Amino acid sequence: MIWEYNFLMFIRENLTSPLLDKVMIFISSLGNGGLIWIILALILMTMKKTRKWGLLIGASLLLGLLCGNIILKNLIARIRPCDAYGVALIIEHPGEFSFPSGHTLASFEAAISLYRCNKRYGIFALIFASIVAFSRLYLFVHYPTDILGGIVLAYFMVLAAEKIISFAERKIKKA
Repeated sequence: MIWEYNFLMFIRENLTSPLLDKVMIFISSLGNGGLIWIILALILMTMKKTRKWGLLIGASLLLGLLCGNIILKNLIARIRPCDAYGVALIIEHPGEFSFPSGHTLASFEAAISLYRCNKRYGIFALIFASIVAFSRLYLFVHYPTDILGGIVLAYFMVLAAEKIISFAERKIKKA
């Protein structure tokens, strides 16, 4: 869509700088493979007080990987904006299709999960997830609708994870 291209070009023409390039590359790299969120989930699972938080993040990430990265990306097979418009990247070219943004999906799954468990920590996570999502636009590897799709899918993956965890807890209590 032309408005998405115009939006990306606005960012590229008005917001880029050598310093911001380095910052956005770093922030985006924190989301690679969802590793930061996987580590957070594992750390939270080791403490009794936050075990449920970590479990929710982990379950959400797993559902998002399956639904977003494995199913939707390949089903929709959307070409990345850098490829569609021949824009040179300042990062290594991502190997997967564009929709939904996996970085955004994982970041918002973790952030929404945290928010639902603890609003104070969740606010910070949501801000960080938003910056990760913006970095993907800044780097010209996602369209705005890829980002929005990642956010919406993340919300539903968290809801699904909550239902699955609740169901499992009821089954365990009955056993």
